[in-house]
Amino acid sequence: MKITVMGAGSWGTALAIHFALHGHETAVWSRNPEHMENLARDRENKRYLPGFALPAGLTVHTNLNEALAGAELVLIVTSVAGLRDSAKLLAEHGAGHLPVLTACKGFEQDTGLLTFQVVKEVLPNNPNIGVLSGPSFAQELAQQLPCAVVLASENKAWVEELVGRLNTNVLRLYGSEDAIGVAVGGAVKNIMAIATGLSDGLGYGLNARAALVTRGLAEITRLAVAMGAQPKTMMGLAGIGDLILTCTGALSRNRRVGLGLAKGKELHQVLTEIGHVSEGVSTIEEVFNTACTYQIDMPITQTLLQLIRKELDARQVVERLMDREARFE
Repeated sequence: MKITVMGAGSWGTALAIHFALHGHETAVWSRNPEHMENLARDRENKRYLPGFALPAGLTVHTNLNEALAGAELVLIVTSVAGLRDSAKLLAEHGAGHLPVLTACKGFEQDTGLLTFQVVKEVLPNNPNIGVLSGPSFAQELAQQLPCAVVLASENKAWVEELVGRLNTNVLRLYGSEDAIGVAVGGAVKNIMAIATGLSDGLGYGLNARAALVTRGLAEITRLAVAMGAQPKTMMGLAGIGDLILTCTGALSRNRRVGLGLAKGKELHQVLTEIGHVSEGVSTIEEVFNTACTYQIDMPITQTLLQLIRKELDARQVVERLMDREARFE
């Protein structure tokens, strides 16, 4: 296939590298021309994914029209904040009909929309819009270590075709019609990773971590099902799989946010030190607002929101969660 990747952060670069290595003509573009010029010159993303050379089949573009020429699939791998503008650019460049996969995780601020819903709102006549999500770190995919993720769309026939064309022994793909469940799982697990990072950073131990991961899965499932997802999706790669990886993996940016906050650092300092977007932080308030809309109890999310608002400190967050009233599970 001819694949165009919009977004040249760590995950966008890793996906572009992977598809190019597996025989797909791949183009990468971002709205930062200086970054793309550096990428083209160095043939390496020294800022976001150092140490991995761009393969010969991967072209780098500062011009979006050139990047989209002949494309059969567009992967939008920006931050969620940049997703709507990216979809609008597709329409403006006459490419709004192209199949689109979102590979970012979160709820759009102010609207509370999931990633694929944002694209559907911008491109209402496009029948081929979906989500790529699951347990996956950019560095490991770029290194060609095996992982498995989910492609989800309400258009089952298209997803089945896409899985067949893109599946490899490195990036194992599973299809799903539950775009809501896959998108919610990918978004809310980042919040739970901040909570487990807090707990680990404060030295509460592995028992507490297991409790947070398990109760975090319960929160994600309650919200996803209320929004129209299938419960079984939360038992798969896009649910518990992604949750486990993000809550326990050393490469997890959201887990590192929690670890930093546990040391008493200010949030802005932690985010500056990480140097990458940590979607869990910007997702907390939108998830809490969505939970209120559906009247869903999400105590981990609510307590983390109090931390972000400086109503509680890091230790009070974990203590508040562990001191909750006993109940049947």
